[in-house]
Amino acid sequence: MRERTFDTTVASPCIAVCQLGPDDLCVGCLRSIDEIRDWPIMTADEKRTVLDRIDARKTD
Repeated sequence: MRERTFDTTVASPCIAVCQLGPDDLCVGCLRSIDEIRDWPIMTADEKRTVLDRIDARKTD
């Protein structure tokens, strides 16, 4: 059985204000429910992509 490793090099954007807004994004970190759910199993590159999306959402 292959050992599963989780990437912890990219910090989570969670600020412990966990509530979905009307746009189905967390009002605290601006991630979608899928992005929140998948965060622990994402690669570092995937996490950085999510962080880029969050930055874009802040300017929208």
